[in-house]
Amino acid sequence: MSAEIDFYELLEVERTADDKTLKSAYRKLAMKFHPDKNPGCAESEAKFKQINEAYGCLSDPQKRAAYDRYGHAAFQQGGTGGGGGFGGGDFGDLGDIFESIFGGGFGGGRQQARRGADLRYDMEISLEDAFHGKQAEIAVEISQKCEPCEGSGAQPGTSARRCNLCGGHGKVRAQQGFFMVERPCPTCHGRGEVIEKPCKHCRGEGRVDAEQKLEVTIPPGVDNGTRIRLAGKGEAGPFGAPPGDLYIFLHIKRHRVFEREGTTLLTRAPISFTTAALGGSIEIPGLDGERHQIDIPAGIQSGKQLRKRGAGMPVLQARGAGDLVIEIQVETPSKLSARQKELLREFQATETGEECPQSKGFFERIKDVWSDLTE
Repeated sequence: MSAEIDFYELLEVERTADDKTLKSAYRKLAMKFHPDKNPGCAESEAKFKQINEAYGCLSDPQKRAAYDRYGHAAFQQGGTGGGGGFGGGDFGDLGDIFESIFGGGFGGGRQQARRGADLRYDMEISLEDAFHGKQAEIAVEISQKCEPCEGSGAQPGTSARRCNLCGGHGKVRAQQGFFMVERPCPTCHGRGEVIEKPCKHCRGEGRVDAEQKLEVTIPPGVDNGTRIRLAGKGEAGPFGAPPGDLYIFLHIKRHRVFEREGTTLLTRAPISFTTAALGGSIEIPGLDGERHQIDIPAGIQSGKQLRKRGAGMPVLQARGAGDLVIEIQVETPSKLSARQKELLREFQATETGEECPQSKGFFERIKDVWSDLTE
């Protein structure tokens, strides 16, 4: 390796040169010193190799960062063997360089035991439960810490031993060209320890599957998809690592009367055409346990919405509530007695068109359109 010659000087660029400048300089020099253009010239051949070596380093962002900070020393093996393993335990080489530059991932030390997986549980509740909130008990099959071995995976009374392959560091190194790479130890899988006598209860896993009963607090105002987190109630981590979390996803059953839109409760109320014409009132029982009287103004039309403020769903984790909305649907009678028909005919005979202005206006527009077409 050409340790005495600066890579930037070799490529004839500034240390701040960008990738495009580096590439252009490399191509220019490579063409100049290529052996095919300088047959039999040992000096040109050596220069060509140096240029390739310099560009190979500076064109790689991580190698360039290491070179900028440590120079050629970044690529010296520092006493480690070319084969793999940790040798005498010298960590003052490239792994430590990259750990200091890039914040870890290459440095020594055993791999941290990962926490257990997060779990999901889907729970169906009624709209009434979503309104008032409730305490619920659920049973979940969860991987839990093995009690006999206290999560270690080793048979009680024994303990794990240091891994011989990685020397307890959890990682091994291998030489790839002039670069050193690290990977988890294939023997201990990054733990740094090997269990010789596995626990019979968990078979060396440090955790077992068992049913767990949990109390879940559902606050008032939850909606479809609301997520409740139970910290530390997820899957146990391997070999005594911390457990994950359990997430409860709520699904609200369809209600017989009410639909929900955020904090608004919506219901559709059919009323007779006489009530629609003359006005009146109806009573709606709310989820809050109150009977809400709704006044119907005379002449109300189908689709008109009447609102009862504050009688809707409570706001989740806050004060206040939404509204109760009643959508009026005027129902035309389908079964009439002879007397009712007689009364309706009498009413029909007195109609002037002013009683139903929308109908009168519509047919007047139709008449105008027809007149235009026949002219």
